[in-house]
Amino acid sequence: MSNIIVAFPKRENAVGIRNALVRSGMEVSAVCLTGAKVLQYADTWGEGIVICGYRLQDMQYTQLREMLPESFSLLLISSPEKWADGLPDGVIGLPMPLKVYDLVNTVEMLLQSMEQRKRRRREKGRVRNSREKEQIDQAKALLMERNHMSEEEAHRYLQKTSMETGRNMLETAQMVLTIMNE
Repeated sequence: MSNIIVAFPKRENAVGIRNALVRSGMEVSAVCLTGAKVLQYADTWGEGIVICGYRLQDMQYTQLREMLPESFSLLLISSPEKWADGLPDGVIGLPMPLKVYDLVNTVEMLLQSMEQRKRRRREKGRVRNSREKEQIDQAKALLMERNHMSEEEAHRYLQKTSMETGRNMLETAQMVLTIMNE
């Protein structure tokens, strides 16, 4: 699930945008009036889309973009005069008056882009160098020797421990090596 945050200085505007997205089948994770609240959610979720106006109660969209993690996209909804000089990197603009069709299509495009980035990161993460493979193999060998496991059981143990602890396979293997060699 992708996190969509709608942020406008007036609650009615934010709720109107949220309702338009929800009617189009999208799930909005949060509605905010301040940039500080947006940043709080962004830190919790790690990635998503922020849909906002030119100015929030406590900051402008440019300040918000600078403080947002790179994994967040920012969709600015304002009059075109506000961004006539161009938009900063990582910001997409939609002109006022807003057409719901344009909003929905733009958000769908951003969601697809996020999914592609996630897929690329996952594929990139699967490639391990020989040193990393060696450490994982050492951890499996140690588990097999000391706990009388088969290679498959040792591999499954490392995978399960990785998922339970929130670490990747290499970090888990290093942890097993450290603990078992003490």
